[in-house]
Amino acid sequence: MKFHHVGIPVFEKMDGMQYAEGMKVWFSDPSATPYNVEFVCFEPDSPMAAAVQDATHVAYVVDDLDKAIEGKSILYPATQVAPGLKIAFIYDDGLAVELMQMG
Repeated sequence: MKFHHVGIPVFEKMDGMQYAEGMKVWFSDPSATPYNVEFVCFEPDSPMAAAVQDATHVAYVVDDLDKAIEGKSILYPATQVAPGLKIAFIYDDGLAVELMQMG
């Protein structure tokens, strides 16, 4: 597991954000900041769990997403969000965690 970014909810869409239609969320590119911060802005009808919409999350890259989420409390199921990128959100030890499988 390798650290990827910290996601911080914001209440207004920022310039340069991209849109993830299925999750109904706008997000910035974490690599555009020196500390790998991703800003996320949720549509009112976003299906994302409150634990993701209301609090900062951390994201890690894993080799096998299905194995990494096995037995965990799922906030958002494993989803292919782009070619070569599959993500899921879990709730672990009081924290929302995004797990990402690339490739």
